[in-house]
Amino acid sequence: MNQEHVTQLNDAIRAVKSTDLKNFYFVACGGSMANLYPAHYIFDREIETPSAIYSSNEFVHREPKALGKGSVVILCSHSGNTPETAKAAEFARKKGAVTIAFSNVVDSPLWKAAEFPIHYDYGVEATAKEGNSGMLYRLIFGILNEIAANEKYEKAIGSIDNLQKLSDVNKEMTFDAADEFGKKYKREKLIYTMASGPNYGVAYSFTSCLLMEMLWINSNAIHAGEYFHGPFEVTDFDVPFLLIKGLGETRPLDERAHDFVKKFSEKLTVVDAKDFNMDGIDEDLKSYFTPLIAGVVLRQYADRLAEHTGHPLSVRRYMWKMEY
Repeated sequence: MNQEHVTQLNDAIRAVKSTDLKNFYFVACGGSMANLYPAHYIFDREIETPSAIYSSNEFVHREPKALGKGSVVILCSHSGNTPETAKAAEFARKKGAVTIAFSNVVDSPLWKAAEFPIHYDYGVEATAKEGNSGMLYRLIFGILNEIAANEKYEKAIGSIDNLQKLSDVNKEMTFDAADEFGKKYKREKLIYTMASGPNYGVAYSFTSCLLMEMLWINSNAIHAGEYFHGPFEVTDFDVPFLLIKGLGETRPLDERAHDFVKKFSEKLTVVDAKDFNMDGIDEDLKSYFTPLIAGVVLRQYADRLAEHTGHPLSVRRYMWKMEY
């Protein structure tokens, strides 16, 4: 590993260990918030210390009463220039919280605002084990191992080294399915996504960042457990759904949604984690690592959709082009 990454992670983990820990907050916007979602889920499952996840601007305006000394606020912005997230770091720090921020850009506004900034790699030369999710999982399982030592957490940290291989293998395995998805749905104006548990953040990111932001396709991320409490009324033979089926404790929610949608929609696409190659990941950790593989697979689905629509993922109408 990059020695600077090791030092940054260790400093942050020591800071968490040394505080009189009261709660965790995960704070970011858009895809960065979605990236933090599995970490929030893991903490919720593994420790009694409460955690919450917020969009950055709401975090600042909402001013959670429990925020203060003993709070650990984990933030993320790829560029480090997201104004709401930098402001959230400043706000949390003034309240006395330990602030840990992930960014690809050193010395960005977020980097300077947080007490413990952590860099992650990005781009052609980057490997998954030190990319955004790899570094996040190193922090999360490092914290867990310090505050509630468990062999499982040590195994999780070791499993991160397998991420690049698994990303490559699963991309290759799902290329044809992704290409078929792109061909089939290239003229659709609306595609719903659905997931539950640790994978809901992936569905949200695919909806908001890839379909809506980058491809200008109307969408909504439906929680599989909430599908039957209103959203299922839009289900019809010509309504497209993309369902992510996870592993572990919340899979029954995905199964129930799957059983219903396939009866009434002729445009159902299922990305099932049971079909992923997860060699090198312990059985009791696979549900936690599923979002990382699902995210890589679904990015390929978006890439192929972009190829068949002729609409590059880099095109924007408003973002970065005006004040908003």
